[in-house]
Amino acid sequence: MASDGAVGVDAVRADEVRDDAVREEARTWLEEHWHPERPLVEWRHLLADSGWGTPSWPLEWHGRGLPPSMDAVVAREFDAVGAVGAAAGIAMYLVAPTLLAHADADQKRRHLRPILTGEHRWCQLFSEPTNGSDLAGLVTRADRDGDEWIVNGQKVWNSGAHRARFGILLARTDWEAPKHRGISFFLLPMEQPGVEVRPLRQMNGHATFNEVFFRDARVPAGELVGSAGDGWRIALTTLAHERSAVATRRPRYRADGGPTVQQAKQESDEYFATYRWYPQRAGRANLVVPEAVRTGRVSDPLVRQQIARVEALRRISSWTIRRARDARAAGKPPGPEGSLTKLNMSVTARACHAAHSMIAGSMGMLVGAGSNANGVVSEVLMSTPAMSIAGGTDEIQRNIIGERVLGLSKEPDETKDIPYKHARRN
Repeated sequence: MASDGAVGVDAVRADEVRDDAVREEARTWLEEHWHPERPLVEWRHLLADSGWGTPSWPLEWHGRGLPPSMDAVVAREFDAVGAVGAAAGIAMYLVAPTLLAHADADQKRRHLRPILTGEHRWCQLFSEPTNGSDLAGLVTRADRDGDEWIVNGQKVWNSGAHRARFGILLARTDWEAPKHRGISFFLLPMEQPGVEVRPLRQMNGHATFNEVFFRDARVPAGELVGSAGDGWRIALTTLAHERSAVATRRPRYRADGGPTVQQAKQESDEYFATYRWYPQRAGRANLVVPEAVRTGRVSDPLVRQQIARVEALRRISSWTIRRARDARAAGKPPGPEGSLTKLNMSVTARACHAAHSMIAGSMGMLVGAGSNANGVVSEVLMSTPAMSIAGGTDEIQRNIIGERVLGLSKEPDETKDIPYKHARRN
């Protein structure tokens, strides 16, 4: 009888054999099919047909039915030959995983392929201006009218809404039900007269987000995901993937690639340009020491102490992100490491804010040429407060960690078991 150790070795060898087999199969397929002169959409449709663009998706939905750990194995083969993968962005990171988990066959058939190819852009329509962190307290309403739902209300912090063809929408469909049980999840067409998108100008000069107004906007009945009133459960899947998205790497493309690569790079650059200030939002820990040296503050013991704190937090964040990536690669669903990572990123951003403030002093208020890091430091000081809000506030992350990780009692909620129409609201 084999020992436990021998069984472990056999399992490792089996994994290695499987990895090698998938690696070889992907390499062979790429040798036969990758041509960097193809139009990008044509190439991505080929990926959808073959399943190599999303290897861990089910066979019937443009994947190969492989374990999630194989995504990274296949991605390395794509990188080795400079091949382009599936489209990047919110549609792939948030929408597709939610549809795979909860949508019906017709919804998957209509929406997954255009997401993979990049032909359809999406936005997230969850947050509202009157409820802060209490997402379940939303008041945007959807009322059934024959074969359609009529939507009225307002959403906010909707990045990419001005370019989106569809949005994942949370709306209240039952005011007699308690707060969390009267919400439904919709796939809303954005290109219609009842939808108005307005950009929001931020104090750091960027306009990443939008607010979206609905005035008798219409959603076909077939675009309700799951059942009416089941939206909160479905939204939790989206939110879990949103928190774990911090472990998602931006695609890299070769500068000397052919037309397919250049089209993909242009698409990626356009998408990520919306988030070009996000490194400043995270605090730019990599600039703390260079700025301390440049300004001569590196010998100040208080500054050095703050630099040490930034470095410690940066390393913790890096390790936690790595844990999240490894968990996803092993096929585990998004877990508490997402909330831990998100919370630590906020703490790190505040520590960086304090360090940059100590180093720059009053010069931190200046922008443009000649200012600290040519204005980057001032942008850091104006952007880091957003880290504690976006993607779920620090308070929400602490609740999740306390309740789901530490097993503490849930936050008291007097509206939990009463009809929401009678609940006290902002």
